[in-house]
Amino acid sequence: MLNGCNILVTGGTGSFGNRFIATLIEHHKPNKIVVYSRDELKQFEMSNRVPFAGRGDIMRYFLGDVRDLQRLERAMEGIDIVVHAAALKQVPAAEYNPFEAVKTNIIGGQNVIDACLAANVKSVIALSTDKAAAPINLYGATKLCSDKLFVAANNYRGARGIRFSVVRYGNVLGSRGSVVPFFQQRRPSGILPVTDERMTRFSITLQQGVDFVLDCLKRMWGGELFVPKIPSYRILDVAKAIAPECRIEVVGIRPGEKLHEEMITDTDSLNTLEFDGYYVILPSNSGDNPNFLSAEKLRDLAATELHV
Repeated sequence: MLNGCNILVTGGTGSFGNRFIATLIEHHKPNKIVVYSRDELKQFEMSNRVPFAGRGDIMRYFLGDVRDLQRLERAMEGIDIVVHAAALKQVPAAEYNPFEAVKTNIIGGQNVIDACLAANVKSVIALSTDKAAAPINLYGATKLCSDKLFVAANNYRGARGIRFSVVRYGNVLGSRGSVVPFFQQRRPSGILPVTDERMTRFSITLQQGVDFVLDCLKRMWGGELFVPKIPSYRILDVAKAIAPECRIEVVGIRPGEKLHEEMITDTDSLNTLEFDGYYVILPSNSGDNPNFLSAEKLRDLAATELHV
């Protein structure tokens, strides 16, 4: 389904964007890939790395911010598929600069929706986070709001054949700003700071996240929130695995952090279907969206896949 398509990735120079686009180049034949991001240095560095170097036949680099609706609309011209990965995601930074996170994660998300509607894009997937489930920090709250915006966008798409869905997963192992490279950086000091010995997090590799998004692009009807079945780990175990010789220093939980994250809340579980390797949270109100299957039909599909 990706062959011959024009695909745009917001936040395309990030960890996910780099791996997602590399996977497209290596395993698919898109007509055009647009990297939409606001850092010209990262775009320059990306354009000179394998497998992106020398691929001017399909690669396009658009400087722009998701806060800028006009620029988004220009970038979306002729685009078939959008993967929205741009976000401000550092929890402490969002707590200290709350409205900046609102402008990027919420207003920016709505701008992506509006630009996709204006350009008649066919499929849109927005990336979310486990912190959006029962959020206690601003980052999680902005992503929950963004999730709601993308799900509800299916209700006012009009006659357009566009579908909006959301993918939610946990911490990406090895991504920029995550705990693994942080521990690796601190290893030479002989001390690894750990917020709390009891803390747990859901984990997924970068390639698993990319593959899951690609699978969801094939499955999506519009309005679903996809959640992969992924393991949870203790932060203390990660620290011991990376640097068993280091001393652990407990520094306390940072503002806005949970001891244990969750992927699906108790209330959401009432609208959740289980499949072999993932869950689907159904929209509480599908409106007049003809793309979306009835809850009964989806439950039949789930039962068939799980052989229940």
